Amino acid sequence: MKRAYLLLTILLFSLLIWLPFSLKTKLPGWDLDFTKGNFTLWQNYDGPNYLIVEKTWYNKEKIVNYFSVTEPAEYFPAHFPFYPTIIAVLDPFLKGPTAMLLATLLGSLLCFGMFHKYLSEFKLSLDPFWLSLVFMILPARWVAIRAIGSPEPWFILFILASLFYFKKGKYLLAGIFGALAQITKSPAVILLAAYGVYALVESIKEKRIVWKYWPLLIQLAAVGGLFWFFKLRTGDLWAYLHSGDNIHLFWPPFSVFVPQGQVWVGNFWLEDVIWTWIVFGVGIMKLKEKKLTIEYYFAGLFFLSTLFVAHRDISRYILPVAPFVLIGWDKLVQKREFKVIAFLLIVPIMLFTWNFLLNNTAPVADWAPYL
Repeated sequence: MKRAYLLLTILLFSLLIWLPFSLKTKLPGWDLDFTKGNFTLWQNYDGPNYLIVEKTWYNKEKIVNYFSVTEPAEYFPAHFPFYPTIIAVLDPFLKGPTAMLLATLLGSLLCFGMFHKYLSEFKLSLDPFWLSLVFMILPARWVAIRAIGSPEPWFILFILASLFYFKKGKYLLAGIFGALAQITKSPAVILLAAYGVYALVESIKEKRIVWKYWPLLIQLAAVGGLFWFFKLRTGDLWAYLHSGDNIHLFWPPFSVFVPQGQVWVGNFWLEDVIWTWIVFGVGIMKLKEKKLTIEYYFAGLFFLSTLFVAHRDISRYILPVAPFVLIGWDKLVQKREFKVIAFLLIVPIMLFTWNFLLNNTAPVADWAPYL
């Protein structure tokens, strides 16, 4: 029953975030102008790119001839096909952009349901319902990403589901959900790496190869299938690797703070990145204290990868480990002091989200091809 209440709360909160755009109104006092309506939600990065994939399936001629985009056609394999597939399933019933938003909402509801199940099944929180509600508003970037066209809710769902079944000893299901993650976003390779580290450590402990983890290799087959799919659609087996600078990984680490990262950073107001790494890093270390080994391997490897990201939006890149960071911080999150501050911050989180959505928009001259 609590899970049903949780999903209803998530649904109502999502509708509340969308409400000013639907009403095409202005918020008095805060100078937030929503008069462009839902077009603003449609335009938010990277929603239009996923719609282009859904309409063309990487066909270069269609991309060039039907869409006025600034990126070359080779750029679009950077956007993996699972999320566009969900949009395509919904598209016959709704306009493309509306199907896109519904696809995100559906993924969000399933993601929160899986998170609550994960917490409850393994008793990872003193109050799974409350921790799930905190995940609804924190990190604040997560609120914004759930309001637009984005694969992150599905991606985090598949990571949680894969780890859930791994912990249950159902390695085939863990591999299947991991494979779905692989065709949703490229950082899923870190999940495969975490499983590899876990299997290696177990094999060293037992002084023999532990073969029971072999179904996890389904993920490798998924990656191979994905690259072959790109070959069929673009003529280039390595289309993802040739899609341009979409990963934003640089050597040496911490390049986000130096000129080589400035093309994506754009300014020097980056103290928040330090705070993000502190909060996330300590939360991940707490997973080790709780003996949550596979979560620690995955979240730790993912955290280390973000140290090489030279992009202003590190708060988005690090989102997939947010649920595990909250698990690490559970005792603090359950305290009365935290609850008081969390309720106090709901309004500024909503204001941040609206302001972000109003400004993080891609240039779209003609919506007709997207519908």
